[in-house]
Amino acid sequence: MKLGTVEHQGQRKVVACIDDDTLLDLSGDYADMVALVQAGPSALDAIRARLAAPDTVIAMGEVTMRCPIMPVQYRDCMVHEAHLQNAYDQMSKKTGNPAPKIPQVWYDQPVYYKGNRMSFIGSGQDVRWPTYCDWMDFELELAIVVGKDGRDIQADQADAHIFGYTILNDMSARDAQMVEMAGGLGPAKGKDFDTGNILGPWIVTADEIASPVALAMDAYVNGERWGGGNSDAMHHSFGDILAHVSQSETIYAGEVIGSGTVGTGCGLELDKRLADGDRIDLTIEKIGTLSNTIRKVGA
Repeated sequence: MKLGTVEHQGQRKVVACIDDDTLLDLSGDYADMVALVQAGPSALDAIRARLAAPDTVIAMGEVTMRCPIMPVQYRDCMVHEAHLQNAYDQMSKKTGNPAPKIPQVWYDQPVYYKGNRMSFIGSGQDVRWPTYCDWMDFELELAIVVGKDGRDIQADQADAHIFGYTILNDMSARDAQMVEMAGGLGPAKGKDFDTGNILGPWIVTADEIASPVALAMDAYVNGERWGGGNSDAMHHSFGDILAHVSQSETIYAGEVIGSGTVGTGCGLELDKRLADGDRIDLTIEKIGTLSNTIRKVGA
């Protein structure tokens, strides 16, 4: 089942896909996607029953997409080895210094940061280029939506805590990021700016995607394929991630956790840079395509 949030007749509405052209309006039951997620499995059963005999429907052509969920918490990991190695190699080429060795801790446990949960936008919305940045980049990631509260979750029980999957574009101000990371803490302004986090276009419920996930991922800029890979290359699974994150810490329904960038899923790895007006299309098998245009403020 594909679930999303749209704007229709001036209102934000939670919807489910009936087909490519028609949506089931769920706004009478759920104020937003967090409320639906927190309602638990019985809510999904009720929606499936309604999809079998749709009542309140909306034409896809009458809506604009919005971020499917405004997370109650947001974490982003870095679990694709190829992404990290490619980034190190590119930095080595630019500086003339040997590429750093991937630290052992990266192999031993999932590494992550907590990002700005208030800065999310959805497919079709413009990304505003930060005024302090000259080098902007995208990042193609698979993300999970947490569906059930939990603490000290076991990796082999983690699937029960996954509500669904979506596409994450973790936009990055690379020049700011590289300066601040030398301080040993961060990222901060390399990631924290309005419209810097993007989800969508849909959340696909976990029952539609087998675990461990193995989905093709592709990144296009202005129609040209820049890179991509497959989510099966994750060094740490989402089960491992949830087990690590939830040690002595409760995770909550409605949180979003990104996998980190798939190998060749960003411009940094390819020595390519975005320009004002570029259109970024990120596609993940079974989920769809997350599309956004980046624009300089005031342009």
